[in-house]
Amino acid sequence: MSTVFKVPAARAQAPGAPTGAGETASGPAPRVEGGPRIGVIYNPRSHRNRKLQQEVEALPGVSVAAPERRGELRGVLEGFAADGVTCIVVSGGDGTVRDVLTAGLPVFGDAWPALAVIPAGKTNALNADLGAPKDWTLKGILGALEAGNRAVRRPLIVRDRDGGGELAGFIFGAGVFTTAVAAGQDAHRLGAFDSLAVGATAVWGMVQALLGSDRNRWRRGERMAIRTGADRAPLPRSDRGDPARRTFILAMTVEQLPANIRPFADLEGMKLIALDYPTRSLLARAPAIARGWWPAHAERRGLHRCATDRIEIDLGDRFILDGEAFPAGSYEIVPGPALSFVVP
Repeated sequence: MSTVFKVPAARAQAPGAPTGAGETASGPAPRVEGGPRIGVIYNPRSHRNRKLQQEVEALPGVSVAAPERRGELRGVLEGFAADGVTCIVVSGGDGTVRDVLTAGLPVFGDAWPALAVIPAGKTNALNADLGAPKDWTLKGILGALEAGNRAVRRPLIVRDRDGGGELAGFIFGAGVFTTAVAAGQDAHRLGAFDSLAVGATAVWGMVQALLGSDRNRWRRGERMAIRTGADRAPLPRSDRGDPARRTFILAMTVEQLPANIRPFADLEGMKLIALDYPTRSLLARAPAIARGWWPAHAERRGLHRCATDRIEIDLGDRFILDGEAFPAGSYEIVPGPALSFVVP
């Protein structure tokens, strides 16, 4: 029989997360006596989660938790660790995965069980990189687990440098990225999800950036100071726009985003791209840049891209981590532990 339990409500919030590299790995599925032991976590408010409970009840050796609040996740994960769970299945979107990873850092450290994601949220950017089908089932995950199909990713660890805690996630953005996510929420309310929402938001943002004035929120940028590497060297900046502002920064450890967006070409590990000021010549080239093309004299034009093992950033406005906004402040971003995801 499946063990089914419901976690009572409570709420907690934290800031910070690991960073990831795009490696692939495969090996024998971890096993315990009687087969792998599975723990399932799902967000009861997530899009597309209605059939999961019926599937869980038909499978032996599966524990399931549906926490209503973030503050209960650590207790759930401690229970999974005590029970010897060898694979944690997260059914939900990017935000649910972020919350599970953040809560699990003090529980598992660098020694996590295998992980799998059922893409049941409004945004599933991590899954766009991992490549699981939208209708992936728990039964399908068990088959892939048995076959040893794995992909290794490192999350970003975002630490509040003023002692406010840490978060774990895969996609960090600020500036117009925050504006775009807010616009994406409007697209969700109109029924657009995943690649459709990304495309609709991108088109709207391009129109605003091309036609708007520098007072337009899509063009004015936000106050930010960015330093990279062990020597904390300031990220170069062109003479375009207000020297105290940048239009946006994006940092991530996944290889691609929904809508086949791959802005980092062959860069690996923790990667960042930053735009100083949205000149119309760069905006006209944005679709090609989003797929990895890099213009000549990019840095002189105000566009910067690199791979690094450390980012320090001071932000005058909120940032986004895996689809949710967190407060302005001073943060350190470093790569997190290598996580082994079950993939088809």
